[in-house]
Amino acid sequence: MTHRSTNILTILILIGLVAGALVGEYGFHASGATVDGDHWLKATGDLVLIRPLKLLIIPLIFFSVISGITRIGDPSKLGVVGGATLIYYLATMFMAVTLGTVLVTWIAPGVLAPEIQESLRDTAGNFAAGETATRSLGSAWMNILYQLIPVNIFEDMVKVRPLGVIVFAIAFGLALAAGGDKTKPAREICNACFEGLMILVRWVIWLTPIGVFFLVAWTVGKIGFDSISSPLGLYMTTVLIGLAIHGFLVLPLVLWICTGMKHQPYQFMWRMKRALMTAVGTDSSSATLPVTIDEAEGEGKCSKRAANFVLPLGATINMDGTALYEAVAVVFLFQLFGIQLEFGQLLVVVITATLAAIGAAGIPSAGLVTMVIVISAVNMNLTGSANGPLPVAAIGIIIGVDRILDMCRTAVNVWGDAVGAKIITQIAPDVEAG
Repeated sequence: MTHRSTNILTILILIGLVAGALVGEYGFHASGATVDGDHWLKATGDLVLIRPLKLLIIPLIFFSVISGITRIGDPSKLGVVGGATLIYYLATMFMAVTLGTVLVTWIAPGVLAPEIQESLRDTAGNFAAGETATRSLGSAWMNILYQLIPVNIFEDMVKVRPLGVIVFAIAFGLALAAGGDKTKPAREICNACFEGLMILVRWVIWLTPIGVFFLVAWTVGKIGFDSISSPLGLYMTTVLIGLAIHGFLVLPLVLWICTGMKHQPYQFMWRMKRALMTAVGTDSSSATLPVTIDEAEGEGKCSKRAANFVLPLGATINMDGTALYEAVAVVFLFQLFGIQLEFGQLLVVVITATLAAIGAAGIPSAGLVTMVIVISAVNMNLTGSANGPLPVAAIGIIIGVDRILDMCRTAVNVWGDAVGAKIITQIAPDVEAG
């Protein structure tokens, strides 16, 4: 894709975002039109953009990881690349969730008058998540382990479970790399399949402005700008401040330091703008993956070795924005119900939110599902609280505004993946990588 066509596409996506927001607010929400989950706006956006992108996820992950592994070549080099990638993912997610916990504790968006908190507790009822929490927490981790060691790789492909596909692709890529001349034809076939998929991705990318228009119009039409009111407005502001600090300050600083101050982080962010805007429009780091890989290798000048290995893995397990959001949301809900969390319980939030984000799928609102794990873990540590535990049903309070936050945290997730690819490019560069 030429530089000129990239600029044209970027402008079209931006127009789609703005036009979608205006149509959603003034064409639907302000007029009182009913915009539900089955609305034609969402259905059209899914058909035009989400489904074509999702169609490419599994084959792209499979062939890009194999291609990345075989291009790295030296197994010892792969160990360095893999170890550095995992350390980066865990470190940045831990930074994000710590930042979120500190901000929500300091700003305290959920601290209300005692009578309002009492009313909320009465409304939620006396549901205690104690025993079910223990089971859900344990089963969640076992589910991740089972996904890491699949029994039927084709079943994982059909059910779009990327963890198992990534593990198999890594193992198969290592086997092909170790086979030498005997497996050279298979390596060439995998590389050719990957290149063909990337051509298909570039065709699908031109549908992005249309799909983004319909999806953003549906989102704004359903929620509306007037949903940003206190205390939900303050909660949303806290999440957005945290995402902005992590995305515009923490990750650029990490990139600048880890690349030996050789790269300009904000210039790289501008080069990745198409992927970031697609993330905002689709709410899905997995659906954005084809665009992220194309943009990272092209405008972003990341090495093919790094992009093909780091980005598919990142779209599955690296969720900086989700981790930060979960920490803020959980502490906010505890504040709403008048449950004061001590340092040890906040530490549980930090650790569990980091781990839960790893298990979050790269799909819209996946963070809401894994949030149950974080609430459950904190509830298990509330033995001395007079007001606990927090009802898991309390999540319903924030569902209404989740879509807007999901758009922003997905962009941070994708930006975190891109930064990782740029850092690993220093370790596994191509001949012409920048």
